[in-house]
Amino acid sequence: MDETAAFERERPRLLRIAGRILRDNAEAEDIVQRTWLRLHSTEAVIDNLPGWLTTVTTRLCLDRLRAPKPILVDDMAFPSLIEDPADALALADTVGIALQVVLDRLTPSERVAFVLHDSFSFDFSTIAAILSTTPAAARKLASRARSKVRPQGVQRRRADWEVVDAFLAAARQGNFEQLLALLAPAVVVAGDEAAISAGTPTRIEGRSAVATMFNGAAKAALPVFIDGRPGAAWFHRGSPRVAFDFRVVGGVVSRIDFRADPAVLEHLIRRDAGEQRS
Repeated sequence: MDETAAFERERPRLLRIAGRILRDNAEAEDIVQRTWLRLHSTEAVIDNLPGWLTTVTTRLCLDRLRAPKPILVDDMAFPSLIEDPADALALADTVGIALQVVLDRLTPSERVAFVLHDSFSFDFSTIAAILSTTPAAARKLASRARSKVRPQGVQRRRADWEVVDAFLAAARQGNFEQLLALLAPAVVVAGDEAAISAGTPTRIEGRSAVATMFNGAAKAALPVFIDGRPGAAWFHRGSPRVAFDFRVVGGVVSRIDFRADPAVLEHLIRRDAGEQRS
């Protein structure tokens, strides 16, 4: 195995993980460099290099967060620390609270569980192994963190049509950050047989992959009702060709089905953007 080449392939992902946990690009670089040194010096047989590197990087982040002296963040430099869209995605429902202040409410373990699950869609078994705890405990850590950064009663939950319309607007405008904020961590995009034949993807999973697919797209998609639900459809010369059937759960998009079955398309009802019901 070319150890250096394998590590360099993983480096960008490790930097994103460390950067989102620590909120400091310089600290993240240092952590990832220490991970490299650990890899270079270990004599252990590594069966799953990406998993090993993720675990080492995250545990080094935990050690840094648990250090007696707090990590100082230059307020003037802070905006550069959230240039990656996913840094703020889990905080999209909060109002008037600075990112650094919100994350500082979390314990190191809460922050790790929250970031790995909500930003990277890690399953709780993997998070539990990294934190040396149980999956149930890891789930509680993430839930507790989520409740701290999304206080109840701060902002009303958006209606399904508001989520759909906001998603379409973000897609057209190429607003990647907003797309991420509107997608569930384990979001799925899938196509029926007719849609796949028309050229849509068979299946895409995960917030980042789905946001990347829609970023700057959907310019020809218009708002519709699909079986009474707010959705969208791609029109060509005035006729619907593919419907975007949204499933919204908890104020975010959990699934989008591309549907091109004629029986579905013929019953679409056009709606105005912002229209709540047919």
